[in-house]
Amino acid sequence: MQETIEVPITGMDCSECTMHVKKAISSLSGVQAVDVFLASEKAIISLDTQLVQLQDIRKAVESAGYSVPSDSGDEKKESLSAGFTRQVLTLFGIVFALVLFVVVVGEWLGLFEAVTDRIPWPVSLAAVLLLGYPVFRNVLQAALNRQVISHTLMTAGVLAAAVVGEWATAAVIVLFMRIGDYAERFTTERARRAVKDLAVLAPQTARVEKDGQEIEIPISQVTKGDVVIVRPGEKIPVDGKVIAGHAAVDQSTVTGESMPVECGSGSQVFAASIAREGSLRVCTERTGRDTTFGRVIKLVEEAESNRASVQRIADKFSAYYLPVVAGVALLTFLIRRDPLATAAVLVVACSCSFALATPIAMLASTGAGARRGLLIKGGKYIEALARADLLLIDKTGTLTLGKPTITDIVSLDDRKGDRNDLQSLSEGQKNLLMLAASAERYSEHPLAEAVRSSAVRYALPIAEPQDFTSIPGVGVRAIIDGIPVSVGRMSMPASQVQGSTVALEANFQLDADGLQEAEARLESQGKTVLYVFQDDQPVGLLAAADIVRPEVPQAISRLKEMGIERIELLTGDNEQSAAALVRHIQEQNGIRIDYRASLFPEDKINIVKEYQSKGRTVVMVGDGINDAPALAQADVGIAMGAAGTDIAMEAAHIALMRDDWNLVPEAFAIARRTMRVVKMNIAFTAIYNLAGLTLASLGYLPPILAAAAQSFPDIGILANSSRLLRK
Repeated sequence: MQETIEVPITGMDCSECTMHVKKAISSLSGVQAVDVFLASEKAIISLDTQLVQLQDIRKAVESAGYSVPSDSGDEKKESLSAGFTRQVLTLFGIVFALVLFVVVVGEWLGLFEAVTDRIPWPVSLAAVLLLGYPVFRNVLQAALNRQVISHTLMTAGVLAAAVVGEWATAAVIVLFMRIGDYAERFTTERARRAVKDLAVLAPQTARVEKDGQEIEIPISQVTKGDVVIVRPGEKIPVDGKVIAGHAAVDQSTVTGESMPVECGSGSQVFAASIAREGSLRVCTERTGRDTTFGRVIKLVEEAESNRASVQRIADKFSAYYLPVVAGVALLTFLIRRDPLATAAVLVVACSCSFALATPIAMLASTGAGARRGLLIKGGKYIEALARADLLLIDKTGTLTLGKPTITDIVSLDDRKGDRNDLQSLSEGQKNLLMLAASAERYSEHPLAEAVRSSAVRYALPIAEPQDFTSIPGVGVRAIIDGIPVSVGRMSMPASQVQGSTVALEANFQLDADGLQEAEARLESQGKTVLYVFQDDQPVGLLAAADIVRPEVPQAISRLKEMGIERIELLTGDNEQSAAALVRHIQEQNGIRIDYRASLFPEDKINIVKEYQSKGRTVVMVGDGINDAPALAQADVGIAMGAAGTDIAMEAAHIALMRDDWNLVPEAFAIARRTMRVVKMNIAFTAIYNLAGLTLASLGYLPPILAAAAQSFPDIGILANSSRLLRK
């Protein structure tokens, strides 16, 4: 029977560890696929349960030098993670500095030689074995599995020091090996915090209505359809719809939006949101890992499977690095005939720092991004976004709000003529909008919804229509207060409703009313025009448009300032509508963007491929629904407002959890900052290790100082990568 399971694994400190675990599990018969994740400390395994069991996986993991914890172990691990506070970091730094000071001073004053002379070698041997047992055990297990790990060379250095009788030196090397282990674990754990802290935000219990009573149960026992009670200040435990109550809901944990959202009956709410100043009764739709927040956590945890090419290069380099160091150590011994210099070369090498340089920064970046409403699915996309200079944008629902809005009202009752200012409506405009909204009251057309919404916005009454008739592709007709009212295309009199094709122009003189000129002007702006008739005579017109999101012009300006050379609009709308939209943005920020109109979904895919064939790195922003194929084809696909939308979260490489265009330039900025940090980490590690190997091979770096020096790169990487969490 085929099954996919998640297995927690502890003891992994770098990507080299994940490779060892993956190799151990993959060797089992019945295992089809394995993904091991450093950030979430787990393996996702596809297996045949008839051929392999959990205990087999546990044995394989333990044989590689790692462990599969029990539930109690998990709790202990979480509490350990929670204990890594600023005070702990400070204490660790003080202790490390004191030990380093004692060691350096002791080396300079010759104290270790004196200790070696005075303490019997059996005591020194016991101290070395006792201090180094955990490390030596892992090295031995790796050797039995024909693997070379980062501590293999350091262990060889310890043996070299012991062989020549430098027991104090061997003991100090072992001490710093252990300190280095803790430094690596601390570094990785700090990076994991950004991801793990997300999981802590999810509530573990829910207050559910059962048989007329409220009972509190674990979230795992809540099922679809259960009614959950949320009181003021409590976290919403499920995704669902509000069936009663009203509250200002803080959705920042899901969308990153700091302002609370007013939610009432019919509103969609998300797990991990907080109900403030009100209570809610919520009908459960999704729970646990299936909620929007649960899916965010899952995707962030598994983001490291999409590794950046720079990380793959670093991993390959670290694999070759150990044999190179072994070669340098051999040459040092052959040329200098100095066992201590050879030991120093073996000890100073720090292959784990190369393996940590990229993933630590990527972990910090994806975790911090998720807190801001940016779901980044891996370092691969961070790397591509950082080098991109071409941005393609879908129109409907992305650049615009995705629904029509009434933008102009032209009433013939207005003595001011072609007055369309909506800041304050005239009496003529109010009457026209009331008539149109009343006639459109029962229409399901998006334009009808725009008319009704506009009337509600201005607090206008909407009358009950009689004899309502909807004509697809034409408009609606109804009786309002005993008078026929029609809303729709220009040829919309009663004669057409009754089957005649008499043109509107034959019924009245349009030019005299000035409406034709207004219609031409509004349509040139890409707007849709609706005529309003009363008793088969025109009384005015309304114009509707899918308006640009208010933050778009500023966001595009920021993108241009960041060096995005080409920004291009892709839309299925007609040429006139696309041109009007581009012109509107240019009027706002002075930036001209290119556009292509009348496109089908397959045309958008072909455009992406066209640019990719020219060697361009393509970033596309869409809503993740009708443009999902183009988003998937792009090097980086960014979906707007993905909260609660499964297809958008799956199709996009980066999902913006709220409809805010300011997140687009922020995503570019995060990617560029991250890659700068990654390059700094790699450069620092390379220079540090090169300098250490050079000094050690020339005899200028004693083994004791080499042991102390090998743990510094990890601390440097942590300090540098931590900047991503603060910005």
